[in-house]
Amino acid sequence: MNIDLLSLGILLFFGFIASFLNAIVGGGGLISLPALMAIGLPPSTAIATNKLANTISNGTSMLTFFRAGKVDFKKIRKILPFIFIGSLIGAYSVHLVSPSVLKPLMLVMLVLVASYTIWKKDWGQDPEQKVLNTTKKVLFLVAFAAIGFYDGFFGPGTGSFFIFILLMMGNDFLQAAGNAKAFNFTSNLAALMMFLVLGEVNFLYGLPMGFVMIFGAILGSKFALKRDATMMRYIFIAVTCTLIVKNAWDYFGAH
Repeated sequence: MNIDLLSLGILLFFGFIASFLNAIVGGGGLISLPALMAIGLPPSTAIATNKLANTISNGTSMLTFFRAGKVDFKKIRKILPFIFIGSLIGAYSVHLVSPSVLKPLMLVMLVLVASYTIWKKDWGQDPEQKVLNTTKKVLFLVAFAAIGFYDGFFGPGTGSFFIFILLMMGNDFLQAAGNAKAFNFTSNLAALMMFLVLGEVNFLYGLPMGFVMIFGAILGSKFALKRDATMMRYIFIAVTCTLIVKNAWDYFGAH
């Protein structure tokens, strides 16, 4: 397989921007996945290659947040297997169903996420100690597994969905961003493992893109850790609204 230097340059540029944004509040897939498809990779290969690059990027972000004390593995470790299994199933399903079927649902979910975050002005400003009953725990686990499935199946917006659910559980924005990195890394790793088995990953583009995304992830994580919860809320809303506009344009333009 030959590598095109212009295509590689495009991926390195947009990969850096995507990882910087993703490290702050998620949404990097809005940039990285379309970039991979723009250079001519088939959808399943683009999704698989994006998982390779994002596994490297999210692993870097997770370590940066962990060192800053913003990833609480004691609280989230029981959730990780559900996300892992959900993502494995999602990645396998790419071979069975076109990822485009999820676009309308993703668009609706993003609108709900943005609307609720805008409406709840003091949401995520301070951590809350919420006691969850059995029903709520089960619902949250189902939600996390579903997001894991979505990440393996398609991906863009996953970080935003993880942060939203973590905010509902009582995390503040910085805690949610940190814990979401561990979730994102888990779902990326699971999907990557499945795509490796299926032989869909393009290493010639994925590895250089992932290497550049390390630096974007480090800078983005440090940027996020220096901001307070209010600023993180504004950035989260801005990124989510951008995701809505981009996906609405793609979906309605295609129809």
